[in-house]
Amino acid sequence: MAANMGQTAPDDTWLDQVREEVLEPDLAIIDPHHHLWLRGDYLYLLPELAADLDCGHNVVATVFAECHSMYRAAGPEAERSLGETEFVRGQAAMSASGQFGPTRACEVMFGNVDMTLGTEVRPLLEKHIEASGGRFRGVRFSTGWDADERIRNVAPAEHMLTDDAVLAAAGVLAEMDLALDAWLYHPQLDDVARLADARPDLRIVLNHVGTPILGGPNRGKRDEVFAEWRTGIARVAERENVFIKLGALPIRMPDYEGDRSQPPGSAEVAAAWAPWIATCIEAFGPARAMFESNFPVQKRWSGYQVCWNAFKRLAADASADEKRDLFAGAAARAYAMDVTWN
Repeated sequence: MAANMGQTAPDDTWLDQVREEVLEPDLAIIDPHHHLWLRGDYLYLLPELAADLDCGHNVVATVFAECHSMYRAAGPEAERSLGETEFVRGQAAMSASGQFGPTRACEVMFGNVDMTLGTEVRPLLEKHIEASGGRFRGVRFSTGWDADERIRNVAPAEHMLTDDAVLAAAGVLAEMDLALDAWLYHPQLDDVARLADARPDLRIVLNHVGTPILGGPNRGKRDEVFAEWRTGIARVAERENVFIKLGALPIRMPDYEGDRSQPPGSAEVAAAWAPWIATCIEAFGPARAMFESNFPVQKRWSGYQVCWNAFKRLAADASADEKRDLFAGAAARAYAMDVTWN
């Protein structure tokens, strides 16, 4: 997803057409998945994030999600991703000054290391922890792969998540109390279950509701995809060491016949996402499910204020304790965050 960002930058003028009253403005939020980067001509760093955070929602902290940002231009290939970790530490220090608002932005992060290093990954992880100033909480391993040429592969092979070397590296993550974020496509969900079974002591965070493939070979097959995806989600949810992130779904499909000159409001977003989000919450429970903004990728389709209003609509029937988990508690546990809120 992140790799496509340079193709279509968000249009702030378009998004500004929709401004809403913030629902439940006191509800504490930890945003567990956002990026900061320079993609082509599009810059989204702490000042841009802070502008989005300043929308009325009570976002107390955020988690930086790896996105191949600010890698070192030179040095050993395996260590170039340390540049991203160093960069995030600097952005977090800027946030800690208080000059960009009250949110503790980039309070923690997850980065990128070569998981095929197996047990040899430990020294590299130690370098990331040091470079982050203690903010490094885990690794994202993106293994999306599909045999159909219409689907963009982000991994060289189908089952990289359960490769022997990767399983060995995952064991090191568990020993170091670090999490593994998994991003793959819905036909690969059983790989997450296998990883969870092989490493029951590892905290695994499934990204983007398991990324259902709704385009390419599955265009026009939404019901069939939903049924297949739901079955996979149920199997993964049986593993108690897996959390799930709720967000990063399509809002308007190609057959949408409404007015595209206006961005969607939170009611439209909530309606589009409801079946997927409800299924995940029912399967995982609020204690292991967390709403995510996925900004600035999501910003191509809806504003930050609208995105979190949509989540609040989706959680309208939840209890106070369930909301506490969905909006902050699950994220704090998944990423071992020392954050307090009312």
